[in-house]
Order: sequence, then structure tokens, then C-alpha cells
Amino acid sequence: MRRRRGLRLNSIIGDGSWKEEIIQVISRVAPSRATVLLCGESGTGKELVARAIHANSPRRGQAFVGVACAALPRDLLESELFGYEKGAFTGAVGQKPGRFELADRGTIFLDEIGDLSLDLQVKLLRVLQEREFERIGGTRSIKVDVRVLAATNRNLDVAVAQGRFREDLYYRLRVIEIHLPPLRERREDISLLAEHFLNKFKRENGKHLRHISTAAMRTLSSYSWPGNIRELENAIEHAVVMADPEATVLEPEFLPLPMNKGRKRSASPSQKQRKRRAGVSEKA
Repeated sequence: MRRRRGLRLNSIIGDGSWKEEIIQVISRVAPSRATVLLCGESGTGKELVARAIHANSPRRGQAFVGVACAALPRDLLESELFGYEKGAFTGAVGQKPGRFELADRGTIFLDEIGDLSLDLQVKLLRVLQEREFERIGGTRSIKVDVRVLAATNRNLDVAVAQGRFREDLYYRLRVIEIHLPPLRERREDISLLAEHFLNKFKRENGKHLRHISTAAMRTLSSYSWPGNIRELENAIEHAVVMADPEATVLEPEFLPLPMNKGRKRSASPSQKQRKRRAGVSEKA
């Protein structure tokens, strides 16, 4: 696959037609300041694509600031986004800049934007429209030059119809919309991703694994991957950690139980060798 000259895309791994489409979109979107909405199930790599857009933009020398909108309660999220003035609330012993200020001239990534409360949606809409906001407890408007990238695993069309997400904010966010397919729809990439994670985790754990066996790869390829790439990464890390210290091939026996459901677990080659050395006979 031909890579477009100058693009920084080392974090995006794949060999299917979807990757060529993503590369094409990134090459066109990155130079602009357009807002981008990344859609897809959890674990499909939305943040990686957001970072690739930033890394290939004129803002790449500035901050990339991520915010997990679903991980923080509403009041805390507001102070994280917009900051606060000294004395704005109990415990505000000093002034604190918010994530939008920290991302000035750079990029802010709002993950799981679909979990944002309606009142915070109003404040975000103002930032997108006016490029300004006030800190909590403040009266002075703060101007920012921020590229906004957002991601969601929710169906925002449904959320808008149900009144849980503002329609005007939705259209502000989806100037460009990128959909990332689940891993089960790009099975041709499983082997590439698995080998990538094997190389990463064997170095971290000091293992001597050289490759993944055909049987183990067959197990990986036939699994449904409800947790997508994140689940695959965790599965390979589990297998590397659980592999015998002297193992050079990653076998199915080292994979987590969900991958081996319905499969008879047999002794790994190294386990068989230890049994033979100990004089333990095995049934044919």
C-alpha cells in the first residue's frame, strides 16, 4: 500500500481498504481546522486516529490534550474543561486553567462526547461558535484557538431524536465524520495487529517469543472481539505474560480463556518437555 508522502501514520496498523480510506481522510482533514467527529465502538482506535490528525496538522508542535468525558462527574468535568478562579467553590484555593486553555493553539480531544450533560453541551457549543469561555467563578472571557476533535461510541442521531444531545452541537461537531469499523469487520488485520502487540509486549516482559503459532492465530481470527483492538491488545499481553519463560512460539494455551472457549486445552511443547524430563508418561 502506498503511503502519502510526509504523513506520520506509524500508529495506524492495518492492510484493508479501510486503512487507505482513513489515510486519505487524514491527509485532507489534518491541514484544516475543521472539527472532526470520530464514531465507532469502544476499542476501535478513535484516539489513535485523533492523534494522527494532530500529528499531521500545522498544530503538531503544540499540545494534544485529551479529556475522557465519561470518566468525570459533571461538576468536575466542567472545571477540568474550563478551569476556575480562586474562591469559585469550596477547595478552590487558587486559580486553575482548564483543558481548553492548555490546548490553546493546539488540539483538544473530547472522548465519549455523547456522555456530556445538556448544560455542558451549551457551554461547549459557545466555545465552538465564539472561541471563548469564562472560567468557573470568573467574569472575563478567555479567547482560545483550539482544534476540536471528538469521539463517541453512541448513536448521536438517536440521542438527538430523544432530546439527550443538542442538534446544533451535533452538526457543529460533525463537520467531518469518520467511522471506524469494529475488528470483526476487518479480520484481515488481526494477524498484523497481533504480531505488533507480540513484539511490543515481549520486549516489555523480557520474553523470547518469535511468532504466533498457526493454531493460536486461527483462534484469534475466529474470535468475535467485542472489545475490538483494545481487547486484542490485552489478550496478547496476557499470552506473553503467561507464556513459559523458554517459549519461542505463542501457543493457544497462553491465550485468555474466552478465546479458548470450547477448545480442549493441551500441554504446551515446553510443558511436555518438562514432563518427559521428569519421567511422566503421556497418553497418545
